[in-house]
Amino acid sequence: MTTLLELVSQGRKNERHHPWPRAVVDTNTWHAASHQLATGAWTLLGLWGEEKTVHIAVMEGDSAVAVLSLECPQGKFPSVGKQHAPAIRLERAIGDLFGLEAEGAPDARLWLDHSTWDVRHPLGQETQASPATAYAFLQVEGGSLHQIPVGPVHAGIIEPGHFRFTASGETVVRLEERLGYVHKGIDGLMAGTDLARAAKLASHVSGDSAVAYSIAFARAVEAAVGIEAPPRAVWLRALMAELERIANHLGDIGAICNDASFSLMHAHCGALREQVLRAANSVFGHRLMMDRVVPGGVSEDFPAAALSHIQVLINDLRHRFPALVNLYDDTASLQDRTSGTGILAAGLAQRFGAGGYVGRASGRNFDTRRNLAYPPYSQLTFDVPTRTKGDVDTRVWLRIKEVTQGLSLIDQILTRLPSGPTRVDVPLRAGEGMALIEGFRGDVLAWVRLTDDGRIARCHLRDPSWFQWPLLEAAIEGNIVADFPLINKSFNCSYSGHDL
Repeated sequence: MTTLLELVSQGRKNERHHPWPRAVVDTNTWHAASHQLATGAWTLLGLWGEEKTVHIAVMEGDSAVAVLSLECPQGKFPSVGKQHAPAIRLERAIGDLFGLEAEGAPDARLWLDHSTWDVRHPLGQETQASPATAYAFLQVEGGSLHQIPVGPVHAGIIEPGHFRFTASGETVVRLEERLGYVHKGIDGLMAGTDLARAAKLASHVSGDSAVAYSIAFARAVEAAVGIEAPPRAVWLRALMAELERIANHLGDIGAICNDASFSLMHAHCGALREQVLRAANSVFGHRLMMDRVVPGGVSEDFPAAALSHIQVLINDLRHRFPALVNLYDDTASLQDRTSGTGILAAGLAQRFGAGGYVGRASGRNFDTRRNLAYPPYSQLTFDVPTRTKGDVDTRVWLRIKEVTQGLSLIDQILTRLPSGPTRVDVPLRAGEGMALIEGFRGDVLAWVRLTDDGRIARCHLRDPSWFQWPLLEAAIEGNIVADFPLINKSFNCSYSGHDL
């Protein structure tokens, strides 16, 4: 079997790309990579385009990473999705934005483009926009079937997305998603900007993952120009990342219970989440810690007196959270709703490279903090909880375990936080870099190319939700329509991070 590094060696290597290799390859190598993905030997990390080039980031095993690039002078490339389903929506997005055609693709429908833009292919060879047409949802045949359209505007205060259910009675036969309603044109906005503006855009991609995106972008830039952030900044980044993780997990645990009509857990978890956000605001000056991580380090230092608020928070969470865990575990009516509901098969989680609690609840034992370790996590002690049942209950328990791990990590960070500077200057020069960072949903990818004067020539950000949204369609099959909010919340995929 051809290894990833062997395929890279067959191409034209780009020496400016760090820390993992990137090579321009031919169509034979591109086909070989697609085959390795299809067999499960490799995992798809990302697939994105430029005007005349398409790039694919892949991982062999749990640690070997590389980017393969294929030049597309005719505006076409062999479809990866033809062999490997997780690539399908990414190829559709490439077609919408750049006009590159995935030849042989099983699904060529528009994805981010809802036929409301002034032009088609805004980042490639622009063409006149076509008249708006109705989206062609996939057909389902059979007796006694009916369709239930939900969204894109929902009853709650959440982002827009359309869900088309086909049901037999109350049982869901098929769910098809239609996303892209919060497309913001991040790829286009990034191009040509300076690092300060680009860092702000990255931080604001998805509010609940502001820190994760900021770290991913900063590390990609630092890799591109060959610098490292100061040790104190690295540890402060980890502190913010773990606070973000805990806040989101607490919010999700409560919200899942609320969708199972157990509002008491929602109230208590919401109160704990609020404490985390207030502590973040008191220390870092922003509840979501936006714009605090920047290329070269962090925006400013944070004195020991302020950091003491975090220790008080951790002690309080350790005191109060176990009672809520017992409440969840001892409530039979709640367990009846979550146990055995919305099961995601382990094979699908592995095939789609599902990150975070979605993948780990279905047996995929992967965490970038450990498998693709970046500082300071190589110096910290933590477990990666993994289970195999793959239902709503298991995804709740994964969050519970990760809250506990997060509290331990913050203790270690506060104890070992080094002194010293928190930022270094970023040299303005050309380079390419990529980073993979563990957000609360899973691995966030950032890839950048810098111009000679240090501006953004191209930046691509990839949310873990790209590989989790399709799995929600699989997990709902055979469940009743009334359980969809519960299953959906247990996944808690990002709309904004996906739509970019």
